[in-house]
Amino acid sequence: MFKKYDVIVVGAGHAGCEAAAAAANLGSKVLLVTMNMQTIGQMSCNPAMGGVAKGQIVKEIDALGGYSGKVSDYSMVQFRMLNRSKGAAMWSPRTQNDRHMFASYWRQLLEETPNVDFWQEMVTGLIVEKGICRGITTQMGLEIHSKSVVLTNGTFLNGIIHVGLKQFGGGRVGERASTGITGQLVDLGFESGRMKTGTPPRVDGRSLDYSKMEEQKGDEEIVPFSNNTVSLPRKQLSCHITYTSPEVHDALREGFDESPMFNGRIQGIGPRYCPSIEDKIDRFASRDRHQMFVEPEGWNTCEIYVNGFSTSLPESVQYEALKKVKGFENVKMFRPGYAIEYDFFQPSQLKQSLETKLVENLFFAGQINGTTGYEEAACQGLMAGINAHRKGEEEEALILKRSDAYIGVLIDDLIGKGTNEPYRMFTSRAEYRILLRQDNADIRLSPIGFEIGLLDEEAYDKAINKDNHSKLIIKYLDKHSIDPKDIDPILEACGTPKLKHKQKILPLLLRPEVGIFDLMKVKAIEEALSVYDKPTIEQAEILTKYDGYIQRERELAERLEQLEHIRLRSDFDYDLLQSLSSEGKEKLKKVRPETLGQATRISGVSSSDISVLMVHLGRG
Repeated sequence: MFKKYDVIVVGAGHAGCEAAAAAANLGSKVLLVTMNMQTIGQMSCNPAMGGVAKGQIVKEIDALGGYSGKVSDYSMVQFRMLNRSKGAAMWSPRTQNDRHMFASYWRQLLEETPNVDFWQEMVTGLIVEKGICRGITTQMGLEIHSKSVVLTNGTFLNGIIHVGLKQFGGGRVGERASTGITGQLVDLGFESGRMKTGTPPRVDGRSLDYSKMEEQKGDEEIVPFSNNTVSLPRKQLSCHITYTSPEVHDALREGFDESPMFNGRIQGIGPRYCPSIEDKIDRFASRDRHQMFVEPEGWNTCEIYVNGFSTSLPESVQYEALKKVKGFENVKMFRPGYAIEYDFFQPSQLKQSLETKLVENLFFAGQINGTTGYEEAACQGLMAGINAHRKGEEEEALILKRSDAYIGVLIDDLIGKGTNEPYRMFTSRAEYRILLRQDNADIRLSPIGFEIGLLDEEAYDKAINKDNHSKLIIKYLDKHSIDPKDIDPILEACGTPKLKHKQKILPLLLRPEVGIFDLMKVKAIEEALSVYDKPTIEQAEILTKYDGYIQRERELAERLEQLEHIRLRSDFDYDLLQSLSSEGKEKLKKVRPETLGQATRISGVSSSDISVLMVHLGRG
């Protein structure tokens, strides 16, 4: 029944969908295997995309030719640009999404992709011959062959769900766990571990009193994730903010003796930056309240996601505690929150391409690599899909550097450092974050997406035009002068000194108090710049105001990039170098860095260890 495929993708979450779409759009024949065709692209936890650093990742996925940005824009019910009060490097787009629309549009896009086939069944094993992955085996005993396999199993590998003292197998509520793959991979020599994540209860929005909460509206101006998005919602749904209280905390403590978090039932490590509510009140006992976000699940449902109240306490304890939250006095609960434990594999066992070091043509992406979050999973899926296709075509893998994209930072962190807790992206993880802004993701990465054949010419042209036009704006501001009488009223309104004589326009934009749209209140400047769209004008402003910082980061990146061109053999015997520190030797042997640059970022490898390597390589 099955032909031989180029790429088989196991799992149809965010990583799996991006992997299947990328490989198929590049020309590979793809089989997407999922245990449930009705949950393709499902938002398992919160109905939102983007946020701090995550929004930058979604923009990068779109710039390379992935679909997450397009799907997020289509299903948007609210938009906010976070951190607008900070510098441009911190601006982070975030959408609240309609859960049903998000998943249904993902499935539609995949079904409209001619090279994607689907199969609904559990994958129980891999076909591995002489260290090369040749396909998969299924629960019904089918063998399906392919050039490569991408595993994106999410939380399903030996997943166990916890609600109080109750526990049962499952990869998501109402869905069974996946078994068989972990054991085979361990037998092949892979190092596995357990991680934990959780989700809050879902409640009936009709039972809440929103008048007792703070309303959180969306931004009036919507900035889409995708450059191809032309239709945006005319209205937005509001979220609301409320808080826990000492009474809520006391009610939750009633169930601590039945908490799988505290009684030892949960062995996996949970996400540091998204703790459960019981973990928060235990770790931060001095705080008498914690923020809760009341988020709608979509346009046509009353279901509410209670962000900030993730829990695995008994359902009765969850319910009694929720009733003590302001605005939740008459709450009706649709289903309780729960915790889930699942298997993952140390990502230090991967190459930069996300291909495993132990088994050729086998790729890992998403939570199987120890990450948390839709965006982190989606970008890994995109890169794994691209590189699985390129491996089949005997082309060089696409590797994004840390100075290229947040995606490059994420993968380099995982490969070089591994992780002992669910990995989440933050702007602070990127040393080149002034280069890696959300506003220039298209300019940075569209040429790469277009070159490899994943991004269409129209989107590429838009990015190139934006780049060129922003430079024309800067050139105009640097060339033309302005008279004090034309600009002084505006400068006075901005709270900055007036001009003493006629001068060039560009230096005025370097003043912190003055923005480019302030300057456009001058008729001549407005007439000159009105031919450009707002994103292009903003791009020119950012490039001008941050020019010194941008140049410094670019120079630093170029200097350090020289180390990325010094290759290290995968079979190099580090025991031969007696001058290496014991820890450095141990870490180098475990990670097996592909370049000297990657070696510098391995935790435990010192600068003196790098010097030893450079001397040995004749680079001293």
